[in-house]
Amino acid sequence: MTAREARAAALKAARERDSQDKRRRVLEVLDSMQRTGTKITFARVAKEAGVSNWLAYSPGLREPIEAARRRQEELGVEATADAVPPQSRVSNASLKTDLALAQQQVKELREERNRLRERLRLQLGTELNHTEASELTMRLDELSRENLALTKEIQQTQADNRTLRTTIENLEDDLTAARQSLRKMIRGT
Repeated sequence: MTAREARAAALKAARERDSQDKRRRVLEVLDSMQRTGTKITFARVAKEAGVSNWLAYSPGLREPIEAARRRQEELGVEATADAVPPQSRVSNASLKTDLALAQQQVKELREERNRLRERLRLQLGTELNHTEASELTMRLDELSRENLALTKEIQQTQADNRTLRTTIENLEDDLTAARQSLRKMIRGT
């Protein structure tokens, strides 16, 4: 083996060790994030491991990350406080103000609800005095069917909302990775 071939072999071995080290770090970070309940995204795993996003998407790493994300979705894991960027955090004073405003609004809404209930009670009493039992039964059945349909519609809308939020998060991760890959390609040329 010539000196040139020996250097090439040494460089190749060093790159292989570096690659294995990066992959090991990604898997360790993934394991740590699962244990602590930190919301898992490709970008967050890559950042915590100190590797590029495209490596997190590479075969052999993408699959365990996707599996961990699916497990978190099934368990309903939300982002922990340390996963929220500092610029997104709010102060305690702000939270207390928001709480006080919310409590005041709840009080006002309860009072309005009670007023509306009383008006409805009076209105229904008046209608009952002027309506026959068969008409009331038909109206009650109709209202029950409408209520059931609206409940199903709300449940479907909530499920669609959760699915869309997950899709948006995945697309944002993919976009971040694509941007970083594009930057690397641009720098390389």
